[in-house]
Amino acid sequence: MDSTTFLFGIFSVVLLFSGLRVVTARNPVHAVLFLVLAFFSAACLWMQLQAEFLAIVLVLVYVGAVMVLFLFVVMMLDINIDRLRQGFWRHLPLAIVVAVVIALQLWLVLSQPDWLGQRQPGPGIKEANNVVALGRLTFTAYVYPLQIAGAILLVAIISAIALTLRRRKDTKSQDPAQQIRVRREERVRLVPMPVDPAGRQGRVAGAEKK
Repeated sequence: MDSTTFLFGIFSVVLLFSGLRVVTARNPVHAVLFLVLAFFSAACLWMQLQAEFLAIVLVLVYVGAVMVLFLFVVMMLDINIDRLRQGFWRHLPLAIVVAVVIALQLWLVLSQPDWLGQRQPGPGIKEANNVVALGRLTFTAYVYPLQIAGAILLVAIISAIALTLRRRKDTKSQDPAQQIRVRREERVRLVPMPVDPAGRQGRVAGAEKK
C-alpha cells in the first residue's frame, strides 16, 4: 500500500465519521463543526484527485462563508433541540429507504469493472492545468450561461432583500426631501399665551414689599 492509498483511506474514514456525526450529534454547534470537518476531508480527497480548483472552492465557499454563517446563526438562535427531535422516529423509515436506495446506486456504479475506463482522457489532458482549462471553458464556450446565472443570482438576492425588508414602526427617520421643501412660515410657529392680570398684579405687589 502506497502513501496515496493510505491517505485516501484516512480521509475517507474521517469524512464518513464526520458525516455520521453531523446527523447523530445532539448539539447543533457540534453538528456544524463536524460538517466543517467533512468539508475539509472532501477537499483533501479532491486534492488527491488533482482537482485543486474544486478543493479550494470547497474550502473558501462552504467552510469560509456558508458554514461560518450557519455557525453564527445556530449560536445566536435559541433552538429547542427537543422540539426538533419530535418527528425523528416518524421519519426514520423513509430515511432508511432513501439511504438504501443511495447505497444501491453507488454499488451499481462501483461494481462495474470498467467504470473508470469509460472515458479515456484525450492527449495532453493529464499534463494540462485544470484551472486554466476550466477558466477557458467558462469564459469562452460558457460565457453566456455564466452571465445568465449571475443575473439570476443577482435578481434572487435583490428579491430576497425586498421580501424580507419591512418598515419598522418603532424607528424614527427623517425625510431630507420634505425638510428641503419646508417654508419659512412652517419653521417657526407663534403660540399665543393667555395673560393672567390677577397673577401679574400679585407678583408686582410681592416685589414692592421686598
